[in-house]
Amino acid sequence: MYPFKEGQFAVRNGWYVLAFAEDLGPNLLSRWLLNEPVVLFRRQDGEPVALSGLCPHRFYPLGKSKLQADVITCSYHGFAFDADGRCVNIPGQDNIPSSCALRRYPVVQHGMWIWVWPGDPARADRRLLPDLVDIGHDRPGFLVQPFYFHELKARYQLLNDNLFDLSHLAFLHATTIGVGANATTPEELTEEPGVLRSRRRMKNCPAPPVVKQTVGYDGPIDQVNGMDFYAPGLHAGFADMYYPEWHTRAGQLLRKAQVFHAVTPATHHSCYYFFGMASDDAGQLAQMKLYLRQTVSEDIDASESIEQMLALHGEPAREVVKFSDRNTIRGRLLLQKMMEAEAAGAH
Repeated sequence: MYPFKEGQFAVRNGWYVLAFAEDLGPNLLSRWLLNEPVVLFRRQDGEPVALSGLCPHRFYPLGKSKLQADVITCSYHGFAFDADGRCVNIPGQDNIPSSCALRRYPVVQHGMWIWVWPGDPARADRRLLPDLVDIGHDRPGFLVQPFYFHELKARYQLLNDNLFDLSHLAFLHATTIGVGANATTPEELTEEPGVLRSRRRMKNCPAPPVVKQTVGYDGPIDQVNGMDFYAPGLHAGFADMYYPEWHTRAGQLLRKAQVFHAVTPATHHSCYYFFGMASDDAGQLAQMKLYLRQTVSEDIDASESIEQMLALHGEPAREVVKFSDRNTIRGRLLLQKMMEAEAAGAH
């Protein structure tokens, strides 16, 4: 399945974000993960739970059912399941078949997110979660805030591709956060196990509209942009903007941004997008939550437009590759290798 090999779609043995932690409470929350329905809730003791969202009796969606005292009661025929997925009641009979149970997914609250593991439960290692200090989430003095949740009508790799190649900022986001230097400045690329890092160091380039409109500075700036990808679905990015070297305030920080993009494969042709930000300035967070709506909507529109073209035109036989696609290719290869290792049964 484009852009991967035929029959391959997404990594199974990995942690994916299925909710913001603040959105999970004593109510049922329906999600999809790798073409499987999942229902989430928070137990009375505060622990998150993720279970199959399909009643094994008549396949009624459990997200439309009732939760009371950590027990889900199917609203169709009253089958009841506890937080471990065990069926604890079938109205009208005492015998409960062993096959009448819900799959329980490994789930953990980590940072501002709820993460779920859709693959082999025995391999659900919490040490594989992104380090919160490394991604800039647990930075001293910084506030972390979820901004937006969106469900895209697009396969998740299209949004991953968008985030791997930030040269698109110069064009897709020219009226908000992008300038021409985003497309012309060479990338510095590094790789670690399961992590890809990209940096662009732009000197004496025009300030992007976000600086002009929120800081009030309209001159050239120096800027360092970066994005770190933690397989299989988290992108942690930053943009540090400074007065240029020739300026009387050379080296002083104009604006600093730390953003988080969690991308999760819901179905073959849909994905979830969780966008958050960190800052040492609560006022900046409130300001940027309003300002970045347009930027995020542009990425969504681009991904969904490509999905529509693929549906109408069919899977492409080939695509033109440019030099700045190096990081996108690296990202695809990383995920491709992970999927191939799973198919081969590698441990």
